[in-house]
Parts: sequence; C-alpha cells; structure tokens
Amino acid sequence: MPASLRTCKNGHLYYKSSDCPTCPVCEEERKPTAGFLSSLAAPARRALENEGILTIQQLAERSESEILQLHGMGKSSLPKLHSALKEHGLRFQTDPRSKK
Repeated sequence: MPASLRTCKNGHLYYKSSDCPTCPVCEEERKPTAGFLSSLAAPARRALENEGILTIQQLAERSESEILQLHGMGKSSLPKLHSALKEHGLRFQTDPRSKK
C-alpha cells in the first residue's frame, strides 16, 4: 500500500502506508520523558497504557507471557522491561503455566 497523506484531529499532516490511524506527531508529543515507559517504542508503550500498566510496580504484578500477549508488545521490548524492573529490585511474576 503506498503512503497516503493524512490529517489527524489535531491538524498534523503525516504520511502512512498502513491502516494504523495513529498520528506520529501526536505520539511524539505525548511520549513520556522519564520512567520506564519513556524507553519503549510507541506500540509497546500504548499496549501497556491500554492495559492500565503505568508504573513499574504494576508491571511487576504481571508475568512476562501476559505482557507478550498484549497487542503491540514485541520480544524486542523485553530487555528494556527486564532492565527497568531490575533497576527497582523487581521482576515479572512467575508464569503459573511454567514449570520453573
């Protein structure tokens, strides 16, 4: 699909070649400047935000497999999440399905 010129509800002009309606200008403007969410790509950040995971403590209440199931979350975000958890002395919950 060729890129098409679009206008978001805030009046930003941008090109997109996918069906994704997200305006990259708006996303950049709302990107956190601090905290673990600031290190993530926009799709991964939105996945956590949409799930109500806004703090490192809320992240630590979930298992890695739960996080990976969220739409927009990829394996490339896991090292950043593990690092952020470790920095606060936390880790993901143990997956109840695992035999560890």
